[in-house]
Amino acid sequence: MPMWGGRRSGARAGGDDGRPYERLLRSRVGRGAAALCAGALPALAFPAPALWWFAFVALVPWLLLIRSAGTGGRAAVDGWLGGTGFMLAVHHWLMPSLHVFILVLAALLGLLWAPWGLLVSRLLSGSPSVPRAVAAIAVVPSGWLMIELVRSWEGLGGPWGLLGASQWQVPLALRTASVGGVWLLSLGVVAVNTVLTVLIALPAARRAAGACAVAGAVAVGVIAVWAPRPEETGRTRIAVVQPGVVDGPGSVERRFARSEQLTRELAGREVDLVVWGESSVGVDLSRSPGTADRLAALSRLVGADLLVNMDARRTDGPHSAGIYKSAVLVGPQGPTGDRYDKMRLVPFGEYVPARGVLGWATSVGKAAGEDRLRGTEPVVMDVPGAGGLRVGPLVCFESAFPDMSRQLVRDGAQLLVAQSSTSTFQHSWAPAQHASLAALRAAETGRPMVHATLTGVSAAYGPRGERVGAPIGTDAAGAAVYDMPLSRGTTLYVRLGAWPVYGALAVLAVFFGAAGVRAVRTPAPKPPEGSARTAGGSPGRPGR
Repeated sequence: MPMWGGRRSGARAGGDDGRPYERLLRSRVGRGAAALCAGALPALAFPAPALWWFAFVALVPWLLLIRSAGTGGRAAVDGWLGGTGFMLAVHHWLMPSLHVFILVLAALLGLLWAPWGLLVSRLLSGSPSVPRAVAAIAVVPSGWLMIELVRSWEGLGGPWGLLGASQWQVPLALRTASVGGVWLLSLGVVAVNTVLTVLIALPAARRAAGACAVAGAVAVGVIAVWAPRPEETGRTRIAVVQPGVVDGPGSVERRFARSEQLTRELAGREVDLVVWGESSVGVDLSRSPGTADRLAALSRLVGADLLVNMDARRTDGPHSAGIYKSAVLVGPQGPTGDRYDKMRLVPFGEYVPARGVLGWATSVGKAAGEDRLRGTEPVVMDVPGAGGLRVGPLVCFESAFPDMSRQLVRDGAQLLVAQSSTSTFQHSWAPAQHASLAALRAAETGRPMVHATLTGVSAAYGPRGERVGAPIGTDAAGAAVYDMPLSRGTTLYVRLGAWPVYGALAVLAVFFGAAGVRAVRTPAPKPPEGSARTAGGSPGRPGR
């Protein structure tokens, strides 16, 4: 049968191919379009649409489509095109920067879903046995998690759009994140979609699937009751300064002046720390004493240290001279010496991978003209003016990496701070989605987190992932003060790390191991009587 075409055995005689949607799915273009659209559906669960509940059903059309593939090759193509649609949907706001190059990247990353398509087809196609259908409820989510793990590598764009991140505003989900991080949430979301697919398409396995669903609900209930909760130990007042959109000539200095003005308005409000966004300072403070003095004067006026962010060329970098993005703590006497250099950089946005080969990307989009340099280790800063508050800084999309915030908390951070700038994507879904990640990081680690940006969305979340105060949206500029609860105690995620990933690897290892054993034990089919090869004969000759 051709990969995309071919008449199903149930097609009607007389040239009638059945229902219109069946004819559509048997055409090359129609099936490809269906796969792209089905893969894109889960994007609606993320901000800005924020239809969190939709994540639990969004994969069902895609799973049903793969189930109907008929051949392994077609299932792999359905997986690839669906993955391409998903990547385009969750990163569509990059189109103004990358232009046509985003299509290439989405198609390449979409290949990660081709093996997943084969896996889904192997488990759910045709009329699988009840044990095979039940196995799918564990194996299909495990396969999805492997895709999320691979594409979480910084060089492939990082963990933006992990399916579990869509549940950032659901209290029960945030409790679950404290146990197994965003990884456990992704497993759960895909498992629910798989159960629904079995209930819809496999009547013989409905009772078993229902039992799995009940067992899963009981497990979630146990998590909600049993998972340790952070214990509040006090409060700290954190101010976020968001200067808003400042464009045109001299924008760097005008943005700095606007941030100065907003910071002065904090005088007398008894804040413990003032946080500016990413790239809020366009010079190296160690070589610009005038700018350092202005910041020190602000610190004295407000009575609190300032955490600013330099996007500047330095001559004293950890490896070599170049442009670094650095979080710098400034006190009443100037920079305190605490500085964190961003470690994980945005591909194409801050460096071009294999620039000698892919440097042409700078001519078709807004890829980095010069590679930024990266820091070497995480830093926990002590803030003297805040009673010894220990702050763990992250820069930009580093807040998407759960392992980074986990490491900062293990190093003693009491407050997580992400400094970001999404001004390039001001009127897209990106700012709201980026801010939502702080809720997950807070819930995973049991530590409060502040997300401070230049142009919004700026927000703050408590140690259970709950929102603190009102966010500053993309249509506003100002300075907001957040009364942040501090906490102590260690979540299971901080203790154990990404254990759901290891569990998923074990599930896949058992599944493929069992499949290999069955393949070895299954005898090869015997040739029928009268075939070319018979006992005592040789190929092509009759036996004697």
